[in-house]
Amino acid sequence: QVQLVESGGGLVQAGDSLRLSCAASGLTFSRYAVGWFRQAPGKERDFVAAISRSGGSTNYGDSVKGLFTISRDNAKNTVYLQMNSLKPEDTAVYYCAAVFGGIRPYSTAYEYHYWGQGTQVTVSS
Repeated sequence: QVQLVESGGGLVQAGDSLRLSCAASGLTFSRYAVGWFRQAPGKERDFVAAISRSGGSTNYGDSVKGLFTISRDNAKNTVYLQMNSLKPEDTAVYYCAAVFGGIRPYSTAYEYHYWGQGTQVTVSS
């Protein structure tokens, strides 16, 4: 059974940093690309960042480029999202997702096969 478990969310102030983790089990992790998406109340789920199965290729949403960094440790079956200079508009539930055969870091939600339950990030002004 495939499981993706996000952690690291919380309440921070504007300008602070957070690091989210996505721990995977039940799959051959190194064969999956992983993406992060977020959804604020009343809004659609938006693409944040993605990383290819090898970690050699990454992709970011326009609003987080230069501020967020995605990385992975295949030995630990974990993907990280380092979020710096957080803003109130970054407040959302953050989800990680995985897709088999992920040579590329896909940016659309429908391409992903497995999803975690999400972790809440709240940034106060």
